Amino acid sequence: MKSDLQWMQAQVVALRDLTPTVREFELRPASGEVLPHEPGAHLQVQVMTAQGRLQTRSYSLVGEGEGGCWRIAVKRLDDGRGGSLAMWRLAEGDRLQVSTPQNHFPLDTRAPGYLLVAGGIGITPLVLMAERLGAQARRSGVPVRMLYGARHAGEFAYLDRLRAALGDDVVPHEGTAPIDFAAAIAALPAGGQLYTCGPVPMLEAVKRAWADAGRAPADLRFETFGSSGRLAAQPFTVRIPRHELAITVPADCTLLEALDAAGVETLWDCKRGECGLCAMDVLAVEGEIDHRDVFLSEHEKQATTRICACVSRAVGTLTLDSSYRPDS
Repeated sequence: MKSDLQWMQAQVVALRDLTPTVREFELRPASGEVLPHEPGAHLQVQVMTAQGRLQTRSYSLVGEGEGGCWRIAVKRLDDGRGGSLAMWRLAEGDRLQVSTPQNHFPLDTRAPGYLLVAGGIGITPLVLMAERLGAQARRSGVPVRMLYGARHAGEFAYLDRLRAALGDDVVPHEGTAPIDFAAAIAALPAGGQLYTCGPVPMLEAVKRAWADAGRAPADLRFETFGSSGRLAAQPFTVRIPRHELAITVPADCTLLEALDAAGVETLWDCKRGECGLCAMDVLAVEGEIDHRDVFLSEHEKQATTRICACVSRAVGTLTLDSSYRPDS
């Protein structure tokens, strides 16, 4: 459960393939009014999968909203839960429901220096940050550097746009070799901030390097799409004793969605494994938990006593507590 979003209808007015697997969508709200947003903002989008399941997905807004349109970019995931494939089936003229812009990843423009780190499609929330900070750097001289990782040269979406904003301070990293985050952090002025978005393994590496450098935790800001894990997605069983329920979570469905379909009310907000509102107590594990969130600490994950229902999964059977308590 969460507070109701404000939804509106929008039309797909243009499509553009940025890379072989990343497509940009221009969306014009039916009202004709593109509400303003700050760097880091995203839209919630409702899409119908090929299996007939309505999904709500979050996509970062790219740029300022030029031409009376919002722009988002979607990476096609052939082995995902179906949301990206549903987006890729859309054509110009199609309509869909979108939320008003939300922002859980705001940019603080008062730091003495910035390091932006993106992995793959994680570049999308950082594009407008790079443009804002690049303009600020030209006025004030505050240093800004970006590290941008992709598996191969053809997957660097928005690279020309980023170079226009930051010039040679955008450093592409092609392939799977580790990026030297420690050196980049060491070059950041004291009190500087790091903003990062990308797959969970990259975020974990950035977090370790930041902690090892003794930097203030509050100066590391991150967002994740919570799509990667150690284990392949597969069906698993969940028991909820308070509800006398045992349910199966399909491979293409999140634990949160399965609980909702079974009538088990669960608190949630971000649906990206960041805020921790959906964390549930684990009473027993017969198998293994695949933690895909960035909210729980490593100690909490190893203890296997909590799970973030929005993104994390399991192999085998979990027994969970819920917030339900019978009326006294």
